[in-house]
Amino acid sequence: MIDLMKSVIPYISGLYTLPWIVVGFIATIILSRIFSPTKVEAVMKKIANIVLYLFVPPLVFRIFLDTPLSAKEGVFAVVSTFTIGLMYVIAYVYAVSYNKKSDVSETNKTLFTKTMITSQGRSTAFIGGVMLAVPSWGVPAGIFMAVYGIFIFAIVPVILGKLDKQGSSSNVTKSPLPWILRAYPWFFAVAVLAGFIVQKTVALTTTQMGSWGVIIKFYTSLTIPLALYYVGSGIHPSDMKLSEIKILFGITKEEDGHHWSWVRHIFIMTTMVTPIIITIIFLILMNIKALNFPSEWFAVSVINSILPITSINIFLVPYGIDKRATVHSITWSTIFCVPIVIILVPVLSKLLGQM
Repeated sequence: MIDLMKSVIPYISGLYTLPWIVVGFIATIILSRIFSPTKVEAVMKKIANIVLYLFVPPLVFRIFLDTPLSAKEGVFAVVSTFTIGLMYVIAYVYAVSYNKKSDVSETNKTLFTKTMITSQGRSTAFIGGVMLAVPSWGVPAGIFMAVYGIFIFAIVPVILGKLDKQGSSSNVTKSPLPWILRAYPWFFAVAVLAGFIVQKTVALTTTQMGSWGVIIKFYTSLTIPLALYYVGSGIHPSDMKLSEIKILFGITKEEDGHHWSWVRHIFIMTTMVTPIIITIIFLILMNIKALNFPSEWFAVSVINSILPITSINIFLVPYGIDKRATVHSITWSTIFCVPIVIILVPVLSKLLGQM
C-alpha cells in the first residue's frame, strides 16, 4: 500500500492536477442530469467545507514542516499584507471615482462601494490552491492564503460595518458570518504556525517519518485535485449566456437600471485594473532588486491578484452588499480568470524557474 501511495503522489501533487478542473466540470454536468442540480450543488458545498477544514490546513502544515524557514518568509508576510491591503484600496478608490459620475442615491452609492470592496475577496483556498502544486511557491502561497483569509473573514466585515454607518443604509439587517467561516482563518493560521514551530524546534520532516511520512504526503496531496474538482464543478454551462456577455461588455444596452453597470465595473476592476497595477508594482520591485525580491513572490502575488472572486462573498450579503451583482460578478470572473490562472501557473513556473 505504501509503495502504491508513493507511485501515485507525483500525479496528484504537481501540475498534473490541472485537468481535475475539467473532470469536475464534466462530472457535474452528468450528475446534474441524473440528480437535481440543487442537490448536486448542496453536496458540493458540504465537500467545500470538508476540503477547507480537513485538507487545505494539513497541506499547508506539511509544506511548512518540510521547508526550512528564514526571516524572508516574515518579510513576505508583510509584503502579502501590503499587497492585499492595496487591492482593497484600489477597489475603494475605483468605487469612489465611479460614484462621483453616478446619479444614483447616496444609499446606492454606499451599497456599490461595499459591494466593490467585497469583490476583492479572491478564491485563494480553491483556485489559488493550485499554486501549492509548485514546490518553490508552496510557502509564499500558504502565507498569502493565510493573510487573505484573515482579511476576508475578520477585517472586511469590520470595514463594511463602518461604511454602513457612514451611509444611509443603517436599516440593513446585520448577522454574523457562519461560525465555520469566522473560525477558518484562525484555524488555518494555527496550521501554518504549527508547521513552523515543529520545523524550527525538532526539525522533523515527512521524509524522516518513513511510512507515516508517505501517508501524510499522500493525504495532503489529495487537496489540490479535490479543490480543483470543486472549482470545475462550479462552472455551469447555463451561466455562459451570450445575452449576458453582450450586456457585460456593453455591446447590448442594459435594461435593468444600474445592475449590469455595477457588474461590468466590478469585473473590470477585479480582472483588469487590479492585476495590471499589482503586476507593474512587482515588476518594478523585481527590477530594482528591492527586498532581494524572489521570483516566487512575484508569481504568487500576481496570480493571486487575478484569481476569480470567491463565492464565499455571498455570506457577506447580510453586511449590506448587493447580492445579485455579487453573484454575477463571481460567475463572470470565474469564467474569465480560471483559464488564465491555468495557463499562468505552468508558464510562470517555467519562465521564472529559468531566471
